[in-house]
Amino acid sequence: MKNFRFSVLFIAAAAASAAFTSCCHSARIEGTLSDAPGSEVVVKLLDINNYKILDTVDTDKDGGYYYKTEIAKGQPEFIYLFYKDTKIASLLLDRGDNVKVTSDTLGSYSVEGSEESNKLQEVEKDYSDFMDKFAATSSMLSGLDPSSDEAKSVQKDLSKQYIDYYRSRIRYIIQNSHSMTCIPVLYQSINENFPVFSQQTDAIHFNNITDSLSAIYPKSEYVKALRKEAERRGKLLNMGIRLKDAEQLSYPDLTLPDINGNKVSLSEVKSKVVMIQFWSASDPSEKMYNLDVIKPLYDKYHDKGLEIYQVGIDSDKGLWASVVKNQELPWINVCDGLGNQSPAVTLYNLSKLPVTYFLKGDNLTGGKTETGKSLEKTLAGLF
Repeated sequence: MKNFRFSVLFIAAAAASAAFTSCCHSARIEGTLSDAPGSEVVVKLLDINNYKILDTVDTDKDGGYYYKTEIAKGQPEFIYLFYKDTKIASLLLDRGDNVKVTSDTLGSYSVEGSEESNKLQEVEKDYSDFMDKFAATSSMLSGLDPSSDEAKSVQKDLSKQYIDYYRSRIRYIIQNSHSMTCIPVLYQSINENFPVFSQQTDAIHFNNITDSLSAIYPKSEYVKALRKEAERRGKLLNMGIRLKDAEQLSYPDLTLPDINGNKVSLSEVKSKVVMIQFWSASDPSEKMYNLDVIKPLYDKYHDKGLEIYQVGIDSDKGLWASVVKNQELPWINVCDGLGNQSPAVTLYNLSKLPVTYFLKGDNLTGGKTETGKSLEKTLAGLF
């Protein structure tokens, strides 16, 4: 009898433990959709840039429905509920969340049980209010003479609206730097060509928020995607600074690490003629070009004042370094290991490889693929 009672208690405890574990590994949504009994609610997950349908749940005769979704540890999810094409709730859910959602078919809703979901709702409302006001003001420009005082006044009002909203979003992300709701804020846009965070220096905000969120949610795919965007914007910011510094020159300057890790700037190369050559060590034909064409010309013209600043557009820096060493290339060889993401690609508008430029004094020429004969002819002309 004792053994039977022990077995019953053990089974009950195990069931309770399983239920508790399941609860802790998931988030639960208890919802009510007014005016839509016996209908359907579509549950969607934000999959970085797109919605992904998770499930469709039926509402009962009172519009009630229930849904449970698994949440990985340390990876809160953006979950959206739809009635037909109308979004009826935006949720940011973590493990163990039990939320109550009350919606109508027009998109108005309230959420209980999730502070992050409440913040997300606030973020979306602020954005919607701004966009409605901005669109209404923009419509006033229709039919106005752009040079008229009235049009200028409307433009001034639009600028003020944008600046005020932009500053409010900066305040938000600073005050909520550990909240995942900062992510949709950073990606808001007025139209597809006008992000709210459109300044180059906004790269600093992207980086700061990424660092804050990475400390709490290092495994989150949303945070990982934000890190990539922060890095992209950081490169653009650095490029902008370098371009600004390069305005005194007639060519874009480059500062890249050589085979020993020492940074070498193109502007530091003081020779009568500098050949700037972009190539990839992964291309066998370009490796042969080094030995069959460039090296003999370097030997012929180096004593006359030729220097070569050769930029490897490679993501495998080890392969690049190995080729440079094995071929015993005597000129300046640099590579940042970023491949097509290297700032050099944008600065020199590279769409193919190899490409050769020539720098004599402050005059930059070239920008094309040279054959052996044309390259020698060009060099002979420069000297």
